[in-house]
Amino acid sequence: MVKSDTTAGRRDRLREALVAAAEDTIAKGGLQELRARTLAEKAGCAVGAIYNAVADLDELVLLANMRTLAALEHELTAARGGGDGSNTAETAIAQLVQLAHAYLAFAAANTPRWRALFDHQMPGRDIPDWYRDEQHRLFRQVEEPMRVLQPRATPKRRALLARSLFSAVHGMVRLGLEEKLQAIPVTALREQITFVISAIGRGMATETDAAQ
Repeated sequence: MVKSDTTAGRRDRLREALVAAAEDTIAKGGLQELRARTLAEKAGCAVGAIYNAVADLDELVLLANMRTLAALEHELTAARGGGDGSNTAETAIAQLVQLAHAYLAFAAANTPRWRALFDHQMPGRDIPDWYRDEQHRLFRQVEEPMRVLQPRATPKRRALLARSLFSAVHGMVRLGLEEKLQAIPVTALREQITFVISAIGRGMATETDAAQ
């Protein structure tokens, strides 16, 4: 029993080292730099030992991405804060703008890690539930202000609206930071995001007022 626990402990430590190595490699060079031999060298193990700790490199990328998602969620939570305690449309719109600004700031400061969240593909394979659940936590950040702007909406509709708004912000950030197109300075991109999200938020609030 002790031997089994020791073996499990070594596997867990190796897994942790490999995830840290993958995270560091992605942060410095992006997904294209992720190679089994490089990860093994950083983790201090043989290449074959990697697959004793994780199923494959795809799982390793997902585990590294989980850390990025957690870090991003932390920034979004801090940005949204508690507001001023009032449940007004202005407060909700301000929170949405703050969330969008935080998303842009994280993407600009951690571009390779941020891109890995969306660039990693697993053709022919389903994304694990544990990873999908972590992704959904980001959308829930957006859903909270939606409760004020769309109080009569069903949970399903609010979830869809949150996804749509998240996608809009993500698209603006992606195109704004994309070097293959004309990159937009972060300050200018921030102003554009403020304008777009504020306009969408006011539109939602107006729609709600008209329905009352």
